[in-house]
Amino acid sequence: MRRAAFDTLGCKLSFAESSSWARAFEAAGYEIVPATESADIYVVNTCSVTEHADKKGRNLIRRLHRISPDARIVVTGCQAQLRPTELAALEGVWAVIGSDFKGELLQIATAESIPQKIYVKPVDSSQYYFPAHSSTGRTRAFLKVQDGCDYHCTYCTVPLARGDSRNAPIADIVAQARAIAAAGFKEVVLTGVNTGDFGKTTGESFFDLIRALDDVAGIERYRISSIEPNLLTEDIVDWIAGGTKFLPHFHIPLQSGCDRILAAMHRRYNTDFFRRRIEYIRSRMEHVFFGIDVIVGFPGETDADFEQTYRFLEEIRPAFIHIFPYSRRAGTPAAEMPNQVQDSVKTARVARLEALCERLHSEFCASNRGRSEQVLFESTVRGGKMFGYSRNYIKVERDYDPALVGEIVDVIL
Repeated sequence: MRRAAFDTLGCKLSFAESSSWARAFEAAGYEIVPATESADIYVVNTCSVTEHADKKGRNLIRRLHRISPDARIVVTGCQAQLRPTELAALEGVWAVIGSDFKGELLQIATAESIPQKIYVKPVDSSQYYFPAHSSTGRTRAFLKVQDGCDYHCTYCTVPLARGDSRNAPIADIVAQARAIAAAGFKEVVLTGVNTGDFGKTTGESFFDLIRALDDVAGIERYRISSIEPNLLTEDIVDWIAGGTKFLPHFHIPLQSGCDRILAAMHRRYNTDFFRRRIEYIRSRMEHVFFGIDVIVGFPGETDADFEQTYRFLEEIRPAFIHIFPYSRRAGTPAAEMPNQVQDSVKTARVARLEALCERLHSEFCASNRGRSEQVLFESTVRGGKMFGYSRNYIKVERDYDPALVGEIVDVIL
């Protein structure tokens, strides 16, 4: 039996796509093995959100070539779309596959010969959509509902790599959710590039989508992986709060707590709007987990600007802060902006926000102590303990009990 391995860098969306390819390879007769083992074909699903992500992708390809020098390495993902020539030149690379060829990845990877090594079109050349969902484990699945982004924030390469906002029809996504339920999953995480922008190509809306998904039998919990604050409308919040399968857990990108920097980033809100949206959600739901994305060291960010961000985060009190030092990306307006911030300054600011995150997360967990919650336990075992997540995304551990794997259990936190 021939062997194939998959390694994914980056987001939940990429993980869903890799899982879909793995199912296709398995159906074609391949044994799926970990990427740490020798294989006949490696599929590397790259990320390009930062310079560090690009470097990780190149290093991974080199490491896989050392493990199996005769293996075919197929490279896809955002870095493949943006830097195909650079990746194609690396030893062991069989093909580089861009956004419009994802549906042909199995065919290209397994062909006796191919006419060229690079399969990349300009990302705006079509409205191609590759449907995907994950299928590993038995507790939580990632379901791709949307791809691409029309926002063009000044720091971001994702529209260059993924193209315009587009999606499959609701009926197709509901069919995937039913397949996920039939496989035994109880929780689904909705993922996309700009998830809340769903509907651009089908005349539907994100609100239409989540109401349809709520009716899928067998799925007991949904999470929204990331949603822009302007797209998480009060109507959606009211509906979720009214008693649905959608959980009180929101991952919302902020990026800066300084209005001047938000404007330079071309974000579609200011801090007052963001604050009011958080306040509204809290007024409709209790014990909500907010995960907030923040970029530090954006060009022109002064010490005073950063202090505004720090104070704003203290004010809105998220449960977790996802912190990213600004990474200069070729082809973006921010890369050409003056007053680029020194790396040492970024590092110091990241450290301060990491300390703030640790404090805020501890306070959030403490505020939930003693509450009754429902936890979906996973199969991972470490030191005789098993782990799971509450509805509001608090990680819970208990003594391992195989009967509880994949089960939703009432616990006192």
